[in-house]
Amino acid sequence: MTITRRDFNKAGLGALSLAALGGHAWAGPEHMIRKAIPSSGEKLPIVGLGTNRYGVGDDREKRALLRAALGRFHELGGTVIDTAPMYRSSEAVLGDLIADLDIRDDLFIATKVDKEGGGAATHAQIEESLRRLQTNTLELLQVHNLIAWQDALPVLREWQQEGKVRYIGITTSRARQYEEFEKVLDQQELDFIQINYSLEQREAAQRILPLAADRGVGVIINRAFGGGRIFAKVGDQSIPDWAREFGCESWAQFLLKYAIGHPAATLSIPGMTKLHHVDDNFGAAHGRLPNADERQRQEAFFDAL
Repeated sequence: MTITRRDFNKAGLGALSLAALGGHAWAGPEHMIRKAIPSSGEKLPIVGLGTNRYGVGDDREKRALLRAALGRFHELGGTVIDTAPMYRSSEAVLGDLIADLDIRDDLFIATKVDKEGGGAATHAQIEESLRRLQTNTLELLQVHNLIAWQDALPVLREWQQEGKVRYIGITTSRARQYEEFEKVLDQQELDFIQINYSLEQREAAQRILPLAADRGVGVIINRAFGGGRIFAKVGDQSIPDWAREFGCESWAQFLLKYAIGHPAATLSIPGMTKLHHVDDNFGAAHGRLPNADERQRQEAFFDAL
């Protein structure tokens, strides 16, 4: 039986339903696909968690749903959580939920800086992020959308040298920034970049992803679902039978496996606020990733829709 993201949303299928249908998400974390960070060799699960929708403030009901999703994420072997100060109250909500679940030691937490006004402003923002996240260190610190990167990167390197941050990088989700993004990537020593890439938005594969591979930089993929518009494009149709050959059981897995299947990609960070989204997305971290020929077939299929 084929499960689409629309089916989940429409029918409210939960984790037990997915398990009964043989979903990969219930395979043990030890079988999950992991990719290495080029600068260190450390391996990370290929599905992380994006949290731009975790800014729910003190709403207890919404927090309870997010706590359940975060708990499942951890249970299934997820480690990488990407957040940012500009995601409203997301850092503070995450800090509370992580502390409540007592899972900080198992996580790879990434956040961002976006302050103009020089190094002092960036230092202050990082300190505030640590306070909100209730942690003393960060695994990854990124300059968000290249905002004031000339001032911010030296600060990030300072924090890295002091051992308070393990990895540093830059992010964008805007094609209009690609030219500058490419220049920064080419000129600066970075551990990670974060960039939008999907079946719908493939521009990053032209120059930036190959450059990241050449430079030995890890790649976090955002917007692997193209902002959700892709689900509207595929409509109610089932995934093609040939996609099962690389372990796809839903459109979410089809899209994630395409994005993460790029040789330069390290992981993707889809947003997951519901249990069934966590279960569905983690199916993409099992089985295998499509090879080059299969990814071309995915592109041809999508373009013909």
